[in-house]
Amino acid sequence: MGSLFKPKMPTLPPVQPLPTPPTPEVSQEEKDRIAAEQAALERKRKGRKSTILTGPLGDTEEAETEKKTLLGA
Repeated sequence: MGSLFKPKMPTLPPVQPLPTPPTPEVSQEEKDRIAAEQAALERKRKGRKSTILTGPLGDTEEAETEKKTLLGA
């Protein structure tokens, strides 16, 4: 009785092979432009790195919590 309520699955069509991707052909001018863009990105990255004043642990100095007053108290 189990086969009475289970319809048979149709057979799947065969899988088509993937087409081969075209090989990218880059001219020398394009290679030079890409290299110049990469060099500019590296320069920018190094420039920003010098502005970061804390390490991966954050600020490790003690915070000044007491202030001197004019009255000396």
